[in-house]
Amino acid sequence: MITPLDIENKKFNKQMMNGYNVEEVDNFLDEILEDYEKNYKQLSTMNSKVEELNNNLSHYKNIETTLQNTLVMAQSTSEEVKNVAKQQAEQIVEDAKKKAEEIVREAKSSARKSLEDLERQTSEKEKQFDELKKQFDIYRAKMESLLSSQAELLKEINRNEY
Repeated sequence: MITPLDIENKKFNKQMMNGYNVEEVDNFLDEILEDYEKNYKQLSTMNSKVEELNNNLSHYKNIETTLQNTLVMAQSTSEEVKNVAKQQAEQIVEDAKKKAEEIVREAKSSARKSLEDLERQTSEKEKQFDELKKQFDIYRAKMESLLSSQAELLKEINRNEY
């Protein structure tokens, strides 16, 4: 995965003629770097949230295991206590499962939304890049035409002088 530092340190070879405008390339890279850093931080935050939610899920699973062990001990004490404890344990486990499912569902939804936002932003940046490329191609064609007509004018002037 490319890091923001990779983008910041990227250098392009410079050409003598028909090369890229270094300032435009640098400005564009600065924009990409800014967006990429924001997305990189968002992804890091989302990964932390998913890890936290997975830890919570593990915690609830540990609670479930503990409740099952408690249920076995209660069974040896009395059948009546066993039934009451079993009902309570089942309710707690069900609540824990529902809560865990809700947490996982919210995390997935949040991650999906972040991914969709990132894809939308990427698509918008690609459209902007394509538009800038078209504008550059038009500008280049105009400059080539101007240079060509100036060269023809110079040839005509040189022919007229002799």
